[in-house]
Amino acid sequence: MTPGAGVILDTSEMNEDADLVSRTLAGDLDAFEALYNKYKRSLYRTALAITEDDGAADEILQDCFLRAYAHLPRLDLSTPLAAWLHRIAINLSYNRVAQRRLWSVSLDQIIDRLGAGSIPSPEQALERSELRERVRRAIHALGFEQRVVVLLYYLQGFSLAEIAYILDCPLGTVKSRLHHARRKLRRELGADVAWTPGAALDLG
Repeated sequence: MTPGAGVILDTSEMNEDADLVSRTLAGDLDAFEALYNKYKRSLYRTALAITEDDGAADEILQDCFLRAYAHLPRLDLSTPLAAWLHRIAINLSYNRVAQRRLWSVSLDQIIDRLGAGSIPSPEQALERSELRERVRRAIHALGFEQRVVVLLYYLQGFSLAEIAYILDCPLGTVKSRLHHARRKLRRELGADVAWTPGAALDLG
């Protein structure tokens, strides 16, 4: 999924999810397992990036699907399932972070994609390691709300409208948070990061 591309217009995926939801509601547990397998990695990554705790992320993943299963009868099938599931996972992650008073974003997977498809030289590996640390510090320096928007937009590829739904806030608020986050990251990282469309760290 490319940054900001989202899935709102992906009718084929929505139809597939709607079919799996309908089958689940009819008692087909294989269909629910298919939903779990389809979205578990994305939801786990989101929870892990917020909590930076493997155990917490796994618990959040399991709790997310338990809650999803309980609320499926009331699900509006016009809503993309991915966004609905992430809304649950984000709320659970917020609660966990609030309890622990801890926030730390891991962007290893994003940074690794900067050099995807090539075998780095020792010098390149060192540069990537240094860049990874710089990006981590820059993201960590953002306010909590801006960090979450950056995570959902660039790591998970949700559109602004989907993020507004996930976070249950106005679209204008999401745009504002992302705009200010971009300015801060540009100021901190500058030309050292490839800010080109489709890049793993496209914040331009």
